[in-house]
Amino acid sequence: MGQPLLEGASVKATIVANGRHKKVTIFKMRRRKHYQKHQGHRQNYTEIRIDGISA
Repeated sequence: MGQPLLEGASVKATIVANGRHKKVTIFKMRRRKHYQKHQGHRQNYTEIRIDGISA
């Protein structure tokens, strides 16, 4: 991914919060065809805090 790659590099992080985002509403419709579709989705997330990067 990055150039140059570092051998033995590490990142220390702390988990701050876990949860779910707001609901995303998906609505599909075809006009004049009497077709409507409703879907919903909530994505899980983990919030982290980077404490240190050592190389």
